[in-house]
Amino acid sequence: MTDSETVLVSGARDVRATLDTPDADACVVACPPHPQMGGTRTDTRLEAVSDELAPDAATLRFDYGAWAEGEGELTDARNAIAWARDRFERVALFGYSFGGCIALLAAAREDVRGVAALAPASRLSDELDAVTAVESIDCPGYVLYGERDTTAEWKPVVERARAVGFTVESLGADHHFVGQSQKVARRCGGFLRETLAA
Repeated sequence: MTDSETVLVSGARDVRATLDTPDADACVVACPPHPQMGGTRTDTRLEAVSDELAPDAATLRFDYGAWAEGEGELTDARNAIAWARDRFERVALFGYSFGGCIALLAAAREDVRGVAALAPASRLSDELDAVTAVESIDCPGYVLYGERDTTAEWKPVVERARAVGFTVESLGADHHFVGQSQKVARRCGGFLRETLAA
């Protein structure tokens, strides 16, 4: 594991985070899975991507504040981006599952170098629709999904991502990518590293 420090993300909500490889000059903000389903900044997929990015980029893995129907969690991600932008020259986004949807929604609203979404949910509500958000993302995008995923409704966002020119890849996996964290990290981390270096 890389060097890490615990930080508090500025904003009205209580958002704690772990900053890995803090001395890098680029940062990936990592959005965890659904907080009501046990999603936290210590998710193995987030940690694997962070390890893959070191020492080239820092990773800000954050925990969402109190559950707020997706709107508050999106605010948390945007505040984490602002926190990272104040400290790093280049910022990109990564998210898994619920966090993949949050990352796509945030990328449509914030200026970031790139966004990688792993098994993203297509929507959280009528207002929080990643399929629609993809149309507004003005940076390189990457989507990786599991071919046997029956947990997230990923097909609509994958189809839209392909249509707008994102890089889209799949793995022979279910939603959890059991035993495939390193494959996930190499693919998502590789995309993010190239995007931040461009």
